[in-house]
Amino acid sequence: MWWGVAAALLANALYSTGFVLEKRALGSLPEVTVRQPFRLLRLVLGSPLWIGGSLALAAGFAAQLAVYRTLPIAAAQGIFVSGLVLLVLLSARLLGEETTGRERYALGAILTALLMVVLSLDEASDTVSRSAPHALVLTVCVPSLALGVWLYASAERRARHRHRLPTTGVDYGVAVGLLYGVSSLAIKGVSSHLTTSAPVEALLALLRSPYPYLLLFTGAFGLVMSQAALQRSRASLIVPVCTTVTSLFTAVLGTLSFGEALPDDPLRLALRVAGTALAVTVLLSMPKHDAPRPAPQPPVGAKELTPP
Repeated sequence: MWWGVAAALLANALYSTGFVLEKRALGSLPEVTVRQPFRLLRLVLGSPLWIGGSLALAAGFAAQLAVYRTLPIAAAQGIFVSGLVLLVLLSARLLGEETTGRERYALGAILTALLMVVLSLDEASDTVSRSAPHALVLTVCVPSLALGVWLYASAERRARHRHRLPTTGVDYGVAVGLLYGVSSLAIKGVSSHLTTSAPVEALLALLRSPYPYLLLFTGAFGLVMSQAALQRSRASLIVPVCTTVTSLFTAVLGTLSFGEALPDDPLRLALRVAGTALAVTVLLSMPKHDAPRPAPQPPVGAKELTPP
């Protein structure tokens, strides 16, 4: 179990570093859009800083495989959430991003909600499941992917209306979070097929499962969607929102799909349900637009120039 905790903390550091490096690289690139995916790939692959960030994210995915082999899904998500603190610190230090007071309260409430989910765990009774019915996994994942793509497309349509206030990125974060939630379940499924005994049979079983194909879909769409979203929004907001959606999706639906039983104790069950409801409520109440910056005021004593 301690190896799983160490792997989760390592994944946190890799994910936070990767997102911040990609965000910094995107700041110096022309505007990218999901409607031109090949142009987007050409631009980002020409940036060494972006490549470094993507390699850090890939290493984070590899660490996540080790996590899911040693920790229950919900417990792993509780540790992953701690990476938000490092993400906010890195964003402030390297990107110069500042969160508003309302956003800090909202993020604090989200962390409280996820803490409630973690407190609902019982180390003595929680077990690590190795399999899930493929039909159930697809029933959970396919509608979630469709909802994520639809939310992202809706956010893109609103962003194209120039008369509207600039979006904060909450919609983008929810959409990408749904895709990464599906990806997280797929990583859990892949990890269950990793074995040193009978590797050929294990590989064939993996190819007969939906997990590698879900990873391909979420990898391709998640790459394009996350880059456009990061360029339009602050990493210190969009990544916590994305992480929250991913964590709740994986902890709740992953627990059900892989049969890692819900709490029998009424208090633990109440904590899990209340924590989920609080996180969703906070996400729905977060501002959808950045407040417009006030116009610069002329120096005191300066005369206002009027056209003749």
